[in-house]
Parts: sequence; C-alpha cells; structure tokens
Amino acid sequence: MVPRTSTTTPHPVRALRKARRLTQAELAQTVGVSRQTVVAIEQGDYAPSVFLALRLARTLATTVEELFGDQEPKQ
Repeated sequence: MVPRTSTTTPHPVRALRKARRLTQAELAQTVGVSRQTVVAIEQGDYAPSVFLALRLARTLATTVEELFGDQEPKQ
C-alpha cells in the first residue's frame, strides 16, 4: 500500500484518467470493473491483476510500466 499524504503525488492511473477527462465510473465501465475498484487502485489499496493492468494501460494509452512500475526516481 502507498501511504496517503497530502504530499504524495497522484497515482498514475488517476493522473492519466483525469488528463483524458474520464470519470472513475467511465473508466470502470470501459475496463469492466466497478467504480470502487478504480477508487481502490487510485488510492493504492488494490493491486490489479495483470489482465486488468493491461486493460487499464490500453484504455489510458500508456504502458503497464508507466501505471504500476517502480515509482522511485532513478539515481
């Protein structure tokens, strides 16, 4: 899980969803899950299956690595 603090950057799923002007409900319907699942993914409370991660990446026009890869900056 990712700690929720005001200084934590938004989850990439949330950032890309908002950039594409999709609601959580619209994204959920497109990838075939509940809105609550999208909320949990964006909050870092749920790790999606590989299949769901691929559907999210395709829908958001990005890669699984961009959505769920290592968030630590490279040194």
